[in-house]
Amino acid sequence: MPGSRPTRLLRRASGLLRWTSLRLRLVFVFALVALTAAVSASGIAYWLNRNTVLDRTQNAVLKDFRKSLEDSTRSLPPRPRCAELQDAARQIAGGPQNYTVLLIGVGRDGKSCAATTDKDLLTLASVPKALRTAVNEVRPVDESNRYAHHLYWQRRQIGDVPYLVAGAKVIGGGPTGYMMKSLAAERQDLNSLAWSLGIATALALVGSALLAQAAATTVLRPVQRLGYAARQLGEGRLDTRLRVTGTDELADLSRTFNRTAERLEQRVEELSAREASSRRFVADMSHELRTPLTAITAVSEVLEEEADSLDPMIAPAVQLVVSETRRLNDLVENLMEVTRFDAGTARLVLDDVDVADQVTACIDARAWLDAVDLDADRGIVARLDPRRLDVILANLIGNALKHGGSPVRVSVHTEEAAAEAGQSEAEEAGESEESGETTGSGGGELVIRVRDHGPGIPEEVLPHVFDRFYKASASRPRSEGSGLGLSIAMENAHIHGGGITAANLPEGGAEFTLRLPRDASALTDGGQGEVRGAADQGTEGNR
Repeated sequence: MPGSRPTRLLRRASGLLRWTSLRLRLVFVFALVALTAAVSASGIAYWLNRNTVLDRTQNAVLKDFRKSLEDSTRSLPPRPRCAELQDAARQIAGGPQNYTVLLIGVGRDGKSCAATTDKDLLTLASVPKALRTAVNEVRPVDESNRYAHHLYWQRRQIGDVPYLVAGAKVIGGGPTGYMMKSLAAERQDLNSLAWSLGIATALALVGSALLAQAAATTVLRPVQRLGYAARQLGEGRLDTRLRVTGTDELADLSRTFNRTAERLEQRVEELSAREASSRRFVADMSHELRTPLTAITAVSEVLEEEADSLDPMIAPAVQLVVSETRRLNDLVENLMEVTRFDAGTARLVLDDVDVADQVTACIDARAWLDAVDLDADRGIVARLDPRRLDVILANLIGNALKHGGSPVRVSVHTEEAAAEAGQSEAEEAGESEESGETTGSGGGELVIRVRDHGPGIPEEVLPHVFDRFYKASASRPRSEGSGLGLSIAMENAHIHGGGITAANLPEGGAEFTLRLPRDASALTDGGQGEVRGAADQGTEGNR
């Protein structure tokens, strides 16, 4: 059917997500903790190594530059020529640190001279202004400051390459020297370190995920077994027990589950024994009552036939005995019927039934033709149990006549599309047996509505109209009905795979809707098998 496959896949995906949600949370928490720890450790390691590498390189370069500047400018005259400054700059730059040098001095002609080893890289204009100002600043000499000039340095980015720029003024009127050292090699080393730390972080993350998966499996396997056992217990398999190993909290939980299941099994066995005893008592009582009731009924019928010849003072008492005998006889029959449902021994005897003829026969047999309007087309045939359908109709129509208002209207029709849609939906879900309702094998649904024109059913009574022995008014517990009629009707509907609903109509009156499958053969073995009625489906009665 269109749309069934995506719906089924979505349902499976949602079920898989629910099944693994705890596992995903455990893996996520483990991974988050490991990632936080790894990133923190990697960040701290990178920061410490970066400072160490840069400080070591910087200190080595500045120390070498200071010494080379002192050694190379010591032999220069107070006012050196530009050629002499150029030679000194090349001599300073020729050291092992391989940096670029710029020397600035005043020549013999009084003009400033700038000697650089790389005109494209290091000129006076390329030296940061703040660094030049600091280098040229004259500091007062005292006990805490022995020199008027100091060596200053600064890191800056030129293009994509980081550089260390430093400058110092030779004390005693010598030239001012600047140097520029590339830190590209150090940056490459730090990038390699960063990549190594990133790979280590990723490996730690993967390892934590695997560890979380192993831990989750260790933790969740007992939880899954516990969930499966709980589902088995919920399905009625009260002998379900868990195998307990270990002494941890999960083992204690398993032991608690086993003790709970054992006590529940004992309690259910006790309740089942009491319920079986109660059923046997009702069945035996009803059976034992039938013999004296048969004799009493025969006597009451004789008294009823002779009612006209009896003393007028005795006639009302005789009539009361006759009516109460009939009521008691109906009550015993209803109790025996209910007992059969509770014991699961009720059977369907199926036959092809013309529904319109069946409804007409039910009304005619009880002399209700003048009080009931029938709206049913001929030719609606259903495979049902005619005796049980007659019981359902008699209870519904009799209840409407007794508690509602005339005329009572009975309508019969089928709903093919609704039944087919419901059946296809159940097939897609794969839960047609679990739902407890059966739509029959094809042919749709048979719908019979019984409507009266009375005051309707009070809203507080409506949920209880199918309860056994329920009376709408507590002030009149003694009435003509036994309080079992609608309950028995509902049981007979359930045994067919259908149901009955009650509702009040907006225009007034109450309406009972009976829905049955048109073919109940799927509920029996070859159309004649035993159908075991569920006790929890038959606890309904009269209004």
